[in-house]
Amino acid sequence: MSSHREAPAISKDPAADSTDVYAFVSPDKPDTVTLIGNYVPLQAPDGGPNFYEFADDVLYEIHVDNTGDAVADITYQFRFSTHHRNPMGTFLYNTGPITSLTTPNWNRYQTYTVTKVVRGKSITVLAKGLTCPPVNIGPRSTPNYAALASAAIHTLPSGETVFAGQRREGFYVDLGSIFDLGTLRPFQNLHLIPTAATNGVDASANVNVHSIAIQVPITDLARGGTKPSSVSDANATIGVWTSASRQKGMMRGGMHGMPTYAGPWVQVSRLGNPLINEVLIPLGQKDYWNSVAPSYDSVFLKYVQHPELARLLPVLYPKVFPNLGAYNKPRADLAAILMTGIPSGIINGFQNFTGKTPADMLRLNLAIPPAAKPNNLGVVGGDLAGFPNGRRVMDDVTTIEIRAVAGVTIPLVDKSFTPDAAAAKVTDGLNAVPDRYLSAFPYLGTPLDGYSTPGA
Repeated sequence: MSSHREAPAISKDPAADSTDVYAFVSPDKPDTVTLIGNYVPLQAPDGGPNFYEFADDVLYEIHVDNTGDAVADITYQFRFSTHHRNPMGTFLYNTGPITSLTTPNWNRYQTYTVTKVVRGKSITVLAKGLTCPPVNIGPRSTPNYAALASAAIHTLPSGETVFAGQRREGFYVDLGSIFDLGTLRPFQNLHLIPTAATNGVDASANVNVHSIAIQVPITDLARGGTKPSSVSDANATIGVWTSASRQKGMMRGGMHGMPTYAGPWVQVSRLGNPLINEVLIPLGQKDYWNSVAPSYDSVFLKYVQHPELARLLPVLYPKVFPNLGAYNKPRADLAAILMTGIPSGIINGFQNFTGKTPADMLRLNLAIPPAAKPNNLGVVGGDLAGFPNGRRVMDDVTTIEIRAVAGVTIPLVDKSFTPDAAAAKVTDGLNAVPDRYLSAFPYLGTPLDGYSTPGA
């Protein structure tokens, strides 16, 4: 959801909408990295009779750059196929309880293929016919959903573990306040709005999402095939992003009214860091952003260096952001955090620098172990295992990025600047809710069902 419906074109194509990307050293298996790409945003749990699913005509990809040139060195591709057990005899998704992934009661189900592409070397199909779990319908249709989801976790002969299916939305955000001209509820009293709310309203509390998750040995992703020996190791950092592509040609009116597709794949969505296209890229450039690879991002660098939100905050809250309002230099701190990685020497014991090529990628230092006591404010909160060092499922990326835009990170590169006191306190007023997450793969929690969810 950090990039849900963020551009005019992709807002009309939810099945291909990359909404969130996560990349972190697995807390329970620290010799592996977990990569997660989310799609199909804002799923109402009661969204039947045609429930949410991946698209058969979309190429879903998770990309890894381990050489610092913003070009994928390793790509995991996922293609889905939809099947019917009783296509002509019922309108129902299921005709009885779904108690296993092979039950005849489950009418419409999906399988998928996983392919690994190594740049300039090989294209290898890792697995075919892997089954997705159903969506979580309710206690009668999916009486033991956790078991169904667990059965859909597949360990591949090549060493990866994969899952693709519906999950609980892990990203939390107060959309109503952010897109009401940044009227952050905890700061309303400072903006002379009558109500003085101190907590945010979680717009994603009761929605689901579709996740593609893969857990990979660190040695499979690190440059040179060896685990980095230290944080400062030149091969320690990888860049991660997701994309979704559709074939260039589509002809309507095929057999049974279904369209046919032809031609090369064309990227229609991509995502690295949260909220970049959503908040930093101008409306007229958003579709273009989604169509190009991270290696083209130098043309967008100016929007990161001069973010509109940084100009808006002093206007909305002039009494609390006077220093930010007077700051007119290019934001080298944001460029480092979001577009190049943070070089060594800026934060003690930390770096995730990939090089001077500006590119929107999550940058993860593979040598930094999982935190014993994670802080969901990540690096800003003193936890070097969290965002913007990769991104964990519970990281409060909205607050982290708002504080960065508000100026709290400027002194990292410009010692002459004194952040406004409010910069370290600004927030959308939300925190991670533990029941939305799991302690083991795929880490995002059991999706809400349509029967039991209040307000669904």
